[in-house]
Order: sequence, then structure tokens, then C-alpha cells
Amino acid sequence: MVLFYTDVYLAEVPSYANIIVIAILVIASTLLEFFEEYRSNRAAEKLKELVATTATVLRSGKEVQIPIKEITLGDIVILSAGSMIPADLRVLEAKDLYVGQSSLTGESDAVRKVSNSEISLDELDSISDLDTICFMGTNVISGSAKCAVIKTADSTYFGKVAHTITTGKPKSSFQNGIESISKLLIRFMLVLTPIVFILNAWKHSPVTAFTFAVAIAICITPLLLPVILSSSLSKGAVKMSKKKTIVKKLDSIQSFGAMNILCTDKTGTLTEDKIVLEKYLDINGDEDLRILKHAFLNSYFQTGLRGNIDEAVVNRALQNDMQEYTTKYKLIDEIPFDFSRRRLSVIVSDGTKNQLITKGAVEEILEICTMVDYKGQVSPITKQIKDNIKQISKNMNKDGLRVIAVCQKNDIKDVSDFGVGDEKNMVLLGFIGFLDPPKESAKSAIEKLNKAGIRVVVLTGDNAEVTRCICNKVGINSKQIVTGSQIEKLSDTAVLRLLRKTNIFVKLSPIEKARIVRLLKTAGNVVGYMGDGINDAPSLTNSDVGISVDTAVDISKESADIILLEKDLHVLLDGVTERKKNIWKLNEIYQNGNKLQLWRSYVSNNCKRIIAILARNTNSITC
Repeated sequence: MVLFYTDVYLAEVPSYANIIVIAILVIASTLLEFFEEYRSNRAAEKLKELVATTATVLRSGKEVQIPIKEITLGDIVILSAGSMIPADLRVLEAKDLYVGQSSLTGESDAVRKVSNSEISLDELDSISDLDTICFMGTNVISGSAKCAVIKTADSTYFGKVAHTITTGKPKSSFQNGIESISKLLIRFMLVLTPIVFILNAWKHSPVTAFTFAVAIAICITPLLLPVILSSSLSKGAVKMSKKKTIVKKLDSIQSFGAMNILCTDKTGTLTEDKIVLEKYLDINGDEDLRILKHAFLNSYFQTGLRGNIDEAVVNRALQNDMQEYTTKYKLIDEIPFDFSRRRLSVIVSDGTKNQLITKGAVEEILEICTMVDYKGQVSPITKQIKDNIKQISKNMNKDGLRVIAVCQKNDIKDVSDFGVGDEKNMVLLGFIGFLDPPKESAKSAIEKLNKAGIRVVVLTGDNAEVTRCICNKVGINSKQIVTGSQIEKLSDTAVLRLLRKTNIFVKLSPIEKARIVRLLKTAGNVVGYMGDGINDAPSLTNSDVGISVDTAVDISKESADIILLEKDLHVLLDGVTERKKNIWKLNEIYQNGNKLQLWRSYVSNNCKRIIAILARNTNSITC
């Protein structure tokens, strides 16, 4: 209305240019806000799409397929291999049920679910550790079960993760800074406009005084500020794309460069995201290929769920030319793995003798062994030998290795029907140790990030021992490690105190990760979060700048602000460096709080032009 009055009503030659420009800017701003809201909602919808559209339930004593939205509390759901879990379920009956929970925890190992819990309260570090509960959004790897529905839709654990995304991404420090500049200019306008009007009203007519006051208001109002910023940031985004860094949101470029804390998951970012067999040792801790051979026979011939550990054993054995054993031996029988005894046995034969080979947790293997084999010499196991074995295992754990013991026995000629009772009086052979190795580039990248003023904080769902080992190898201080169960018991103030001196947090749920990111931001940091799983979506949303990779799940890419074309911290570092080269001036203005500098520049570039236009329509101007 004001522009219509000054540019059309008062002007000798009416001009609609300014009105059109401002209308376009207002419409563009409105559309941008609409699309941001739309993207947020779409991210939540993608999260829901990951769940199967139908589920098998018992209704009137019959198995029927129904849409997930029709599932109600108390329904009995039938699960089988490949099923997506449609709600939070309590296991009633289960047969070798293994569930993949990587969508919640980020860890690839399948988790066994049972009707009666096999873990104690002391072993329960997070809600995802519950072995009697199947969580919505996870999937059945193998086995079958009957389960009762205890939570549905938004009330599920998965639904709470989705809720953190629908609430929208909070404003970044850069956005807050730009808003504060705009508010400052508007305050100047509200103060100066009436003063200018009063001063000019003494010498000129009210219409002339009002016209000039409006000119000052238009001059100060930061109408073109978003356009100017978008143009500058777009140039930076183009240059960053040449560094294999794709910018989805232009506003995130400033936060990307100003970032002083980078939170990252361990698996796949610091590590190769694959378990490898690192060591195969005899009872004295010396490398011995016989241990690898027996572990290979056990892993290759077992017919149950072949997990990452079995794959790692098989791959390492094949690298050591043990392919011949696959034809030399044949499977006679198998005693499946279960969590009560925590071991698995196979009975194989080479044509001359039957051999029972067992692998499992160290403590459980020691319980069934009465002898030890060292370089082919068999001798009774003593307390001293047991203590030495436990110490070797403990040292391997400190190195971050997951340890499994291997044993065998040969005197089983007259046995035809094998069972758990046959796992006794066995001969301990040695150990195998597994590790998800760190990336070769991780250590140098972290050193460069630290030199660039970026502190790296690890937030992972993995256990403390493995995480400590990886962090030590890549140069992250692991002196203090905090678990998710500890975080849950602390107030925000207490967690903030921990964050000042702690760089590693383990056994975290997605909600706990997001909480840490939020608290780091409230402490005045510019926080980036790098992740690629569904469990990372809340943290990507809560951070100043969410960073994902092109191989990430859809929900992570949708929630992220910046996408790396390679899952390498060096690519991230290149992007940060490129950003600092291109828009360091904007960062300097914001960091120094020199908001008047931008205002003066804006006014000086536009004031003369506006006053010249008004001068054509008035006799004189007082300024």
C-alpha cells in the first residue's frame, strides 16, 4: 500500500516495478517456508514407508493379512523370516528368532529374541537390548514367532524417532544471526521513520515529509537481504560440489564452515563397517593356523543363521587356502546355538573319524573343557591355565576385539544322536578375535579436523571396549567413556558438564544421540552430525548441519543438509575448507557481531538511488 501511494499515486509517471519486485520477494519467501515444511513432513513419511504395509495376525483363530494401520493393542502377530515388524511386540513364542535392529542401533549384528529373557538388569544398557521385545521398523532375519502387540503407531519407540523429525529442524546459528540483523534494521526503521517525519514536517507539507519518511523506511528494510545471501551462498555451493560435497540447503553452508564440533557414528565412518577375523591364537596367545581351521569347519558347516562372525571366519580361512576342507569333510550333525549356553557345535567327519567342534563365549567353553591342546600336546587343564586363558581373553577385549574360544573332541565313535549333553570333556584349542577395523584415512582426517578447530565427538550404539580400541587407533581421546544408561540418569546440566571433557559416548539410543546434539548446541557450539542410518535421523535434524552420504538410507539423506559423495572424513574436511575460502567475510561479520557493517553497506548502496527517485516528485528534501 505504501509503495502504491509513493510510486503510483504521487508519481507523475506511475511505476509498478518496485511493487512487482516486492510482491515476488514476498511470494518467494512464503514458498520457501512452505517447501521447508513440506520436506520435513516428507521425511517423516519416508520413515513410515520403511515399515511393511501389511502384517499377519490371528483373528478368530485364523491367520489373516491386514494393513498395519488396522493393527490394535493385544493383536497376536505371526512373524517369519523376512517379516517387517509392524508395531512394538512382546514375544510369546519364538523359534530361533533373530531380528535385525540396525535401523535403531546402527549395528549390523542380528539380535536373538526369546519369550523368557536371558539377560539380567545389570546387562541392560539401553531399551534396544531387551530380548523379549521386537521394535517397530526392525525386520526378522531368521526364525519364527508369535507376539502380542503392546504399542502401535506414534506411541512405539520407532514412532518417537519419527516425531523428532516432524517437529522440524531447529534454526541454525547462522539463521539466528541473519534474523537478528533483520530485526536490528527494522528497529532502526521504527525509530528513524517517525523522527524523520517530524523533522521534515516543520519545513514541508505533511505529504512531502511522509513521503521522505517512507523512503527512509524502504531504504532500511532488508527486503533484498535473502536474495543477496542466496546468491553468495549459491556460488559457494557450486565450488563445494567440485569437492564431492553436495549442498541441499544453502543456509547450511555457513554452519558447515563455522562448525566447531562434529558428532559422528563409529560404524562406517571411523571404521570399514565390516567385521574381520583379526587373530587366531593358541592357549598361550601365539598365532596358530589349527585354530583357524577348526573355527572354519564350525562356521562353514553350521546351518543356522550365518552372522558376520561366521562370514569373517570363512573369508579369512579361504584367504589361507583352506578351501580343500569343504570337500574333505562332511557334516554329520549340529547342536544349534542358543543364548543360554552361548555356543554352537558341529559334528563333521573326514571319512576316518568323527569330530565335534564347538565355538562360543570364553567362560562357557571353559566350563565344558577338561583338557588343553598346545602344539599337539594334550594335557589336563589347571587353575593356572584357566587364569592365564582368562587374562589373554581380557587383554584381547581391551584391544577392542570380540573374543570367541574354540574346542573339540574326537572320541565320539558310538554316538548317533547328538545333543547338548555331548558338549563335555572337551579339549580347548585357543581363541579367535574379531574387529571392525578403522579406516586408513580416519586418523589423518581427525588430526586435520582438530587443527581446523573442529572437535570430534563419537556417538555410537556399540559397546565401550570396541569403541575405545577404534578411537585409540584413530587418535580420539578415550580416557573417559560414558554409556547411554548413565546419560539417562543425569539432568541436562550434568550431561553438559560431561560434554566438556568427554569425546566418546557408547550404547546410545537414537533419542539419546539427539539429546547430546541438542545440549551441545545450547552450550553455544555450532554442531555438525554425520550419519547414514535410520537411527541417525533425529540427530541429523537437531544439528546445525546434518551431514550424510549418497549411500545412506533415504530418511537420512532426506533429513541431511549436506551430502558427501564419499564416506570419508577427508571429503568433509575439503568441504569445510572450501566453504571458509568462499564466504569467510559473512562469517567474520557474524562472529564479530558487527551487524552495523552490513546495514551501512546495504544503505549506502541503495539510499542515493531511492532519494533520487523521490526528488523527482518533491520540491526539496531534508536529510
